[in-house]
Amino acid sequence: MKDERHALQAVRELALRFRCAGDSASRLVGILSLPPLPGSRGVLIVTGGPQYRAGSHRQFVLLARFLAARGMAVLRFDYRGMGDSEGAPRDYREVEPDIAGALAQFFDAVPALREVVLWGLCDGATAAACHAPRDTRVCGLILLNPWVRSPAGLARATLRHYYLPRLMQADFWRKLAGGGVHMQDSLASLRQVAADSQSETRDTAAPAPMLFEALRCFRGKVLLILSGDDLGAREWTTLQQREPAWRELGASRTWREEHIDGANHTFSSASARAQVERLCADWIAA
Repeated sequence: MKDERHALQAVRELALRFRCAGDSASRLVGILSLPPLPGSRGVLIVTGGPQYRAGSHRQFVLLARFLAARGMAVLRFDYRGMGDSEGAPRDYREVEPDIAGALAQFFDAVPALREVVLWGLCDGATAAACHAPRDTRVCGLILLNPWVRSPAGLARATLRHYYLPRLMQADFWRKLAGGGVHMQDSLASLRQVAADSQSETRDTAAPAPMLFEALRCFRGKVLLILSGDDLGAREWTTLQQREPAWRELGASRTWREEHIDGANHTFSSASARAQVERLCADWIAA
């Protein structure tokens, strides 16, 4: 414990201002966490929206300091239009130049760097994965509850993980017997969810097709971390169970999948956050 506190105290943090790739009018802001002797492998934290570089409950701040105390340089930054960065806001499908600009600054600021791991949560994970195949310096991806949302996918996950378990709960039947359940509204909702679950989309700009193609092309290693109590994580699991191509992708020897029971979408409890930090540090070091 004393050694951990000493290592954390030795971490330096520097504020950086740099240009977005391909957008000379916009400057981005990031915070670089540096150990006394940075190693050759660093971590770029790609935020999910709408968030800025601190993250929910300071998640990205704490993670960056934890990893830096273990010898890894870490950069977290704001997309254009978020936090202190300039420019107009945009969604995860339009942040390729932002990630490229952050990586350029990261390698300039830390001469020891030779490769990076991209770390992302939710649509930040999807954005990170979509960038990874385009940059040979990216050796790994850490994806937390990746964003694969579609109307059909959401409906399937809701049916599997909400409606079916609800029918097994005694309090549901007690409410039904006592008139606490509005059957007409509930049945209408169930019919709509069931209909949505049968719909299919061929939109290649939707998150799931984009993410699948990027991960299929990526040659590095992948750590997937899923929350035990998050609908987005259940959408991913339902997609894997339904689609053979996704199952094959996840079965690769370059992939590792971890589940954190009881964790919500942002791993906000101290216990869940600590598990994420340890998993990430051990996986990156290995």
